[in-house]
Order: sequence, then structure tokens, then C-alpha cells
Amino acid sequence: MTNNSFSGSKYVRRGEANHDAEFSCSVQELRSLMELRGEEAVARIQESYSEVNGLCARLRTSPVDGLDGKSEDIDRRKEVFGLNIIPPKKPKTFLQLVWEALQDVTLIILEVAAIISLGLSFYHPPDAERQTGGVDDESEAEAGWIEGAAILLSVVCVVLVTAFNDWSKEKQFRGLQNRIEQEQKFTVVRGGQVIQIKVSEIVVGDIAQVKYGDLLPADGVLIQGNDLKIDESSLTGESDHVKKNLDKDPMLLSGTHVMEGSGKMVVTAVGVNSQSGIIFTLLGAGDEGDNEDKKDKKKEEHKRKDSKGKKSKFSRIESYLTCQCGLFMSTLTVIILITRFLIDTFCIQGVVWLPECVPIYIQFLVKFFIIGVTVLVVAVPEGLPLAVTISLAYSVKKMMKDNNLVRHLDACETMGNATAICSDKTGTLTMNRMTVVQAYIGERYYKKVPEPDLIPPKILDLLVLGIGVNCAYTTKIMPPERDGGLPRQVGNKTECALLGFTLDLRRDYQAIRNETPEEKLFKVYTFNSVRKSMSTVLKNHDGSYRMFSKGASEILLKKCCKILTASGDVKVFKHRDRDDLVKKVVEPMASEGLRTICLAYRDFPVSDGEPDWDNEAHILTGLTCIAVVGIEDPVRPEVPEAIRKCQRAGITVRMVTGDNINTARAIAIKCGILHPGDDFLCLEGKEFNRRIHNEMGEIEQERLDKIWPKLRVLARSSPTDKHTLVKGIIDSTVFEQRQVVAVTGDGTNDGPALKKADVGFAMGIAGTDVAKEASDIILTDDNFSSIVKAVMWGRNVYDSISKFLQFQLTVNVVAVIVAFTGACITQDSPLKAVQMLWVNLIMDTFASLALATEPPTEALLLRNPYGRKKPLISRTMMKNILGHGVYQLTIIFTLLFAGETLFDIDSGRNAPLHAPPSEHYTIVFNTFVLMQIFNEFNARKIHGERNVFEGVFRNPIFCSIIFGTFVSQFIIVQFGGKPFSCVDLTLEQWLWCIFLGLGSLLWGQLVSSVPTKWLTFLKTAGHATLQEEIPDGSDEGNDVVDHGDLELSKGHILWCRGLSRIQTQIRVVKAFRDSVSPYEGLETPESRSSIHNFMNHPEFRIEDSEPQIPLIDENESEDDPPTKRNSIFIPPPLTGLSSQPPLPFTPNENNNALDRVIPLHKDISRSALVPPNSAGLPPCPGSPLHSLETSL
Repeated sequence: MTNNSFSGSKYVRRGEANHDAEFSCSVQELRSLMELRGEEAVARIQESYSEVNGLCARLRTSPVDGLDGKSEDIDRRKEVFGLNIIPPKKPKTFLQLVWEALQDVTLIILEVAAIISLGLSFYHPPDAERQTGGVDDESEAEAGWIEGAAILLSVVCVVLVTAFNDWSKEKQFRGLQNRIEQEQKFTVVRGGQVIQIKVSEIVVGDIAQVKYGDLLPADGVLIQGNDLKIDESSLTGESDHVKKNLDKDPMLLSGTHVMEGSGKMVVTAVGVNSQSGIIFTLLGAGDEGDNEDKKDKKKEEHKRKDSKGKKSKFSRIESYLTCQCGLFMSTLTVIILITRFLIDTFCIQGVVWLPECVPIYIQFLVKFFIIGVTVLVVAVPEGLPLAVTISLAYSVKKMMKDNNLVRHLDACETMGNATAICSDKTGTLTMNRMTVVQAYIGERYYKKVPEPDLIPPKILDLLVLGIGVNCAYTTKIMPPERDGGLPRQVGNKTECALLGFTLDLRRDYQAIRNETPEEKLFKVYTFNSVRKSMSTVLKNHDGSYRMFSKGASEILLKKCCKILTASGDVKVFKHRDRDDLVKKVVEPMASEGLRTICLAYRDFPVSDGEPDWDNEAHILTGLTCIAVVGIEDPVRPEVPEAIRKCQRAGITVRMVTGDNINTARAIAIKCGILHPGDDFLCLEGKEFNRRIHNEMGEIEQERLDKIWPKLRVLARSSPTDKHTLVKGIIDSTVFEQRQVVAVTGDGTNDGPALKKADVGFAMGIAGTDVAKEASDIILTDDNFSSIVKAVMWGRNVYDSISKFLQFQLTVNVVAVIVAFTGACITQDSPLKAVQMLWVNLIMDTFASLALATEPPTEALLLRNPYGRKKPLISRTMMKNILGHGVYQLTIIFTLLFAGETLFDIDSGRNAPLHAPPSEHYTIVFNTFVLMQIFNEFNARKIHGERNVFEGVFRNPIFCSIIFGTFVSQFIIVQFGGKPFSCVDLTLEQWLWCIFLGLGSLLWGQLVSSVPTKWLTFLKTAGHATLQEEIPDGSDEGNDVVDHGDLELSKGHILWCRGLSRIQTQIRVVKAFRDSVSPYEGLETPESRSSIHNFMNHPEFRIEDSEPQIPLIDENESEDDPPTKRNSIFIPPPLTGLSSQPPLPFTPNENNNALDRVIPLHKDISRSALVPPNSAGLPPCPGSPLHSLETSL
């Protein structure tokens, strides 16, 4: 790419001040120009403007110095060519959001019930006094409207909260879009100075600098480009990257992504006149929310069907309770009441049917229907959508403070189930502040940055010139923001380290750049994930060329055939010399966790003729090595602890980096991803690809399944490798428990992996626009420890909703049974409709607020992930629901049928139709509510923990609601009167009610003492799929059964497992009969160099041993104390007894310090990061027979 001519541009600048003269290009002309592509566009530019500089002249701008930046000129351009803003579609109004919230099935049933109840409350049939006697209490009848009003109030409450949350979510999302788009800065040249301005401030005629990772904010024509490749799929749908240059295709379009290279363009269209703006206008508006919905839909298509979030589980439970249980119970109640009334009136009493008595019969039917509606209202869990809404909204808001900007709400919950995290190294695990700390220059290895006088002047000049021109001109070292602070690093951090190195050598790189501006660079081969290097070509005055290169040391050194000596002379660099340099310099640097960069150059003399610049393989050979530097990027101090928490929580952390394998391994050890002596794998991208591809060059899932469970570090990896790994782990069916994968990424090429992952984390500081767009959560501080916070919040969301369900279902079950049984036996519900609605509305709404806002604790990280198919209601929760239901029903029925005797009061049973409230039924109601208040403490624990008060004061909302509910109950009982069907109670009666309520806490301790495994009849509820729950005790178990067998009956699975175990034992016996010892040859040199020889025996194709897996799936580990159970994490084995020979290992791929073959009886506890004496771990097998027999 030859240097462009900029002649004739200076006079253009002088003429800019004359604003009376119109621009020589109209908006329509520029729009039609930008619709052209390729050679057609080049021809139009040549025809209309002679060249790009002619277009700049017509737009009154300079290709070198840009616009002059005067406000009147900028305003004039905005007036003529428009603003760089696409007006968003009007957001939905609050009323529209209310209407959408009203479409919920649960709420529709409530609305219908409310309208019917209100209508009936105002219906007074004439002469409707019951002839059998009784008092028609007018005030009681007048209070009938309270039932309908209370139901409506519950609907209004849920609708308003849902609509408000949707409104705030949309507002938050628009705010986020404004932060990412409107406040996004872009680099332009104005008045000869490179400055950053807001995207919305860009005008037609601006000279914009584009670089790798940018999302282009406007249309433009390329002026100068270096190896520029653009992803135009967002506009054209074509996935191939389009190469841009002046000769073939100089058109750059807004909304496209720069995937490689850098360059400059003159802006020709902005806002609604740009190509993406035109499309948005055709669609009706540029609504970011619509785009987001499309992204969500695409994301869902990529995800597996069984990775559904909570909403499917909630809707299943809700529809089950609403449509099945609720409607069935309410209908049955009405039918029984009507039937009993008819039999009692016309058969037993022998009343004759009289037409004039019809109004009386209607009144009874109204009464029965209201009781039926009461049962239905109690059965419908309208608090559930409220609990989900509050929990997610509360979590998202709090996660903002923990540096997690949630873009998709479902990601918040999905993160709680994550089983694997594939993390970048630079910036996430490390501080991303790089400095050169070691160097090899002039055949000398310096353990610290050398003084300039120790380096030969000739080498020093080459070194500084090479670094100055061969680093992106957008990268620079800026003065510190405050005195005594560190200099600010702007741009690529590796290049910042090199520029800082020149400053340490007391040389000024900026002077070199001023002497050689970017326009004078003859050709630039920009850095990308394939090259792993960057090269810049300069043209000398005599016509020769000099190319400077920098890149990964082990890659660039292979392309060097010469090296500079201590005297500054050039000497031949042989293969043996290279090996010595790698062994004595590169490996020691890498082992200390340093990133090693080689700096080299090559001269192209005139006598060799013009090189073929497109033949990269030929150009990037025959280099002369100037120096090798070691760059330190310190591990973030909080990362090792964060990774330890992840491992303890059952989450596998893998490092995926483009760095050298030795550097990656050293950093992984510092972080705690690897431990000396572990038998986990460290692979390079090439080796990883070799192992997973078959002879046809296709990726095989079976091959991938042999690698990923033990893989901890993937070095020298490309973005494609990262995507392959993530997809392979997500699609893998090696274990019963499918993996949920989170991925971090910052680069443009990380987009596919971020989209494929269950949860994608983009870096807020170092991340490109493309990565942020593809992500679910943005880490605003680029810190791995923030991911751990996201895990905690995700698990907390799941647990909070489970706590609420445990509480609400207990209330619902008891209330429905009491209402149904009482109504059928006494022809009247012991709990009146208004009392039920107080219990249902206030208790449910308050409970959702109290239990859904529990703050997360470190204890959440002491258990393994739930996985994709974990039910919302576990067996332990079901045990608690039924256990507390039994206690409450026993107390209520005892009070109902024997309360008048126990308290020596009048019976409230069989009262006339409109009798005044009784003490008897008031005690029943008061005791019922107090039992719910104290049971709310029990609901705080869902895993069988005993201390239900732990951390209660950390949640002021919970304490306030408990106190407020108690006070409200006191007021209702003492002063509620006839509307609430209550009479005031004595102090003694209150104390008895409180005592019976407190009994819930004591009963809870008894329920916790009953092992769940005894209650085999209990089933779970709220699965994502209909598959039987996989118990915690054996999740992650590596079964010999194929994943398809999981669809079979449990008996079939057990049969297959038993058969596999017998086959294993037969193989072992056969092996011992043949006198083959499993330890034979383990320490021989042959076995060290190749494990393949040892593994050739089919009897010993084992790569790990595993604690014995229980065969009975019903055994849950939920009964163990949480701290004891949850602290155990046993990583899954790679395979069981494989029927295929494994691929050979190479010594440097395994992190084992001695590169030894893994002993079959290795100490499980060490690799599992669990103390040897931890409860629940089996003793270390004493014999190889035991070890083999228990390996599945």
C-alpha cells in the first residue's frame, strides 16, 4: 500500500473560513456515493472527484490536518449534513407497560374474580331473609365489597410493581446504550491535533482514525489504510471479512466492525443519512430495545433447549397451581357446598321449592361462590411473579455496585448455575499494566532494564526506531493525572510497555513519530490472532526498504536468520543458537510469568527489486533479531482468593490466552488455577486442534470430551479455539450434569465465544465495542473477582425464589385445605374471604419483598452448582413444606373443633349466615397468621440448616416486614371489627396464639432432624425438563452409560451401571490372570517420554480414578450439614474405562512438575483441593484392584 498524495490540501484549509460559499457536495450526492461498493465506488470517485483528496477538497477539509475545529464551521456542517444521531423510537409509556403486565394469566384470573366478587357484593336480592332465622347484619353485608376491593388491590399492586420494573429496566438499558454509544469517544484529527470527541459530535468532513475493534460511527471513504479488514455482516449479512484499500474498495460503512488493521477515513454521511441510519429509518426507528430483543432471540436459538431459565420453571409451577390445583379445589368446594345445601334443604328438612324463595337461594349461591373464589385466590400464587421481579431487579441494582453491568436479566440467574469459567489472562487475571523488566540485547541477558550506556549506540538507535514506528500511533504514554502517580498508558498495553522501555532508555519515541508520521509508513502488517506479530515497512531515500517486526518470541525467532552482536554487528543465527537462546533466555523469562516479545528488522535492498508485499510468508522471513524483552503483567492481588472460592464452589476455572505456554502456566500457578503436582493439562492451540480433529479434519465431540475435563490452560490459542472449546463443553454429554459455561472476552474476535457461552462477560475498560455487544454482563472494572460476585448473586437469586416458594406453598397448602375442609364440614370457611386476602396479599407481597431481598453470603460458594435441570423445589423443601403443613393443620383443626372447650368460649361453628364475628374464629385466624410470621424465619433456610436466625439482622427489609406484619395483625384483630370478622382478644388468648406460633420454630428443628433419604415418596417440582432430578451426591459423576440412556427409566440406568461395573471387574481379573502389573514400567524412561506405550493395554485405559459413585440415585446429600457437605468438591474424571486409546501426551503439555505418568492410585484429595480427612471422601484405595473397580 503506497503512500498517498496529499498535495493541494493546504489551500483547502485556508478557504474554509468562507462559510457563505456552499459545500460542493450535497447530502443526496454523498448518500448515492455511499451506496456503491468495490470497483464501482472507486470509478465514481475517480470520475467525480479525480481522487479521495478531491472529495476532501469539495468537503472543505484537509486529509492531513482535518477540520479547523471552529464552532461556527462545525455548526454549519451539522445544519447542512445533519447530526450524527439516529433518533430512537419513543419508549413505551407507563400505561402501555401496565397493559402488558395485565396480560399475565394469573392476573387475568384475579381480575375476573375481583369483578365477580365486587358485582356480587353490590347485589341485594329483595326479601332475601332466610326463613330459618338469623340476623341479617347490614354492616357485615356492606363490608362485602372489601373482598372484591382487596383482590383488585392485589392485582393493582402486582401490575404497578411489574410495570415500574419494566420501565426502570428500559430506562437502565437506554442509559447503558447512551453510555456505550452516545458517550463513546472516537478519534478524529482537528486542527492538526489527534483528539477524541463524542460520537454524536462527529460531522461530515471530519478525518477519523479507525483501528482494530472499533464500531464505525459514520460512513466514510478511506484515505489511508493499513491491512484494514471490516466485518460488514450487520449490513450485508455476509460473514466474510471485507478487505479495504484505496484501489479496490475504499467505502467504510457505519455500524460495521473493524476486525483488523487501522487507517483514516473522511466522514461523508452521519446519522439518518448514513447506511445504518437509512435502514433504521426504513424500519421506522432506531430502537435499541428492538435490536436487543433480536439479539436475545438469536442468543436463545444458539442455546440448548434445556438451558431454560427460571421463567419456564415459574410458569410451570404457576400454571400447575392456578389451572390445576386452584380451579379444581375451588370448583370442588362450590359443588360440594351446593350439593350439601340442596340435600340439607330439600331432602333432610323437606323444604318445598317455592318460586318466591328463589332470591334466598341466590343469596346462598352467592355465598358459596365467594367461598369458592376465596379458595381460588388463595391457591393462585400471585406473589410469585412479584418475587421473581423483585429478586431480579434488586440483584441487578446491587450487582451494579459490584462492577457487574447486567445487559440481559436472565444472565443474572444463569450465572448462579455456572460450572465452568473460561477466562482471559491479560487484564482479567492480571492488572493489565505492563512494564519491561528484563531484556536480552547484544548477546547479554539483563535481569533488569539496562542503562543506555551499556547498549551499543547502533543497537539502541535501531531498537528505539523500531519500537517508535512499529507500535500503533494511537498508543502512547501520558503524564500521570496527579503528582507522584504512575504514567497513564493509553492504547495497547503491550505496546505501552515497549514505549515505556524507550523512555527508561532515556529516548523520546514521540520525536521519531514526528519525523516519521503515520502517512509516511509504506506498509503495515497489523497484529492479529493468526500472525501473532506486527510489522511496519519504511521506504528509504535510496529506494530500499526496512521492515521492523515485533511479536511472540518463539514465533518470530524461528523467522530470524541473523542476530546483532555486542559490538552491534550482524552474525548468523543458526538453529542451534536459537535453541540456546530459547533455553537460556525465553524459557527463564516465561517461567517467571513474563510475556516474551522479540524485536527484529529486515532490509530489502534496491538490487533485489520490488518485493511482493502480498506474499507475507516470504516477507516475514530472513529477519535480524535486535532484542528479546520480558514484559511483566502482575497478577491482580485479589485473583488467587477469587479462584480459590470458585474451585470451592465447584466451578472449574480455565485460562484461555494467546500467550506463551510457559508464561501461561506460570501465571496459572500464581493464580491458583494449577498447583504443582496436579495432573491437569496445559495445551497449546496447535496441539489442542490436533487432538480434537479426526483424519478428515473435522472436530469430533468424542475427542474433545477426552480433553476438556482435564484442560486448565489453553495457550497460544486463537479466538476460533476459544469458541470451539466453549461449544464443546456446552454440547458435551460426558456427565449427567450438563455444563453451564461463562466466558470472558475483550477482543473483537471473542464475539462468537461470548455469544455461544451461557453467560458472556465483556471487559468494560479494555473491551471493544464488538465484545460488549455480544456479552450478557459487562465487567466495569475488568476484574475476575467481580465474576465471583456475579456467581454469588446468581445463586442468591435462585435461593431467594426457592425460599419464597417454600414459604408461600406452605401458606397456600394450609389455607386451601382449611378453607375447603371447613367449608365442606361447617358450610362456612373458618378463615373469611377478607382474612384470606389479608393472608394472601399482605403475607405474600411482604414475604416476596422480605425473602427476595436477602443479601448473598459467602456460604453460597460452599456448595456445588445446581446445574441446568435442578428443580426449584427440592426434596428437602418439599419435606419442609409438608412438615410445617402438618403442624399448622393439626393446630388449626384442633382449635377449630376443640377450641371452644380449650379456651372456654362460645363455638363459632354452624353460625347463621350473617352472624357477628366470634372469639373462637378470631383465635383460629390469629394463630394461623402468627404461625406464618414465625414460619417465615424457617423459610430463610432451604438446605436443612438449623440456625434459621443466622444473618437475619443483615437484612433490614426482612426485620421491618416481620415487625410491620405483626403490628398490622395486632391492629386488625383488636380494631378490625366486622369488616375483618374479628373481635378483640384478651392478653391470655394473645399469649396462647403467640406460643402456638412460636411452635413453628421448634417444629422446624424437628423437621430438619428427619433425613430426606427416608422420605423416598417425596417428589421434586419445577424442573426445566421432565427428567428425574439428579441428586447432588452424584452430579458430575462420570457414568459409562451414554447420555441417551438418561431418557430411559431409572431401573434401566441402574442395570446398565451394574453391567458396566461387572465388565470392569472381569477386565481387572483378566489383567491379573495375565500377570500384568499396573505399575510395571511406570518409572522407566520410555514411559516418561510416551504414555502411549503403557496405555496400549486395553485393561488400563484409565486416565483418572474417582471416589465410588452411589448407584442409588435417591440418596441425596441434603441431609448433611451444609458446611460439611458443601466444602467438598471432587473434580470429575476425564473418562472412565475408555474403549479407545487416548492420544499420546507430550512432556511439556502436562503441568506435572516431573512430567511423570499419572499413578493409578493417586491421592484424590490433593487434586480435588480437599483436605484428606474431609468428611464424605472415601479412604485412599489400598489396591489397584479397588482403584480400577471404582473407576467408571
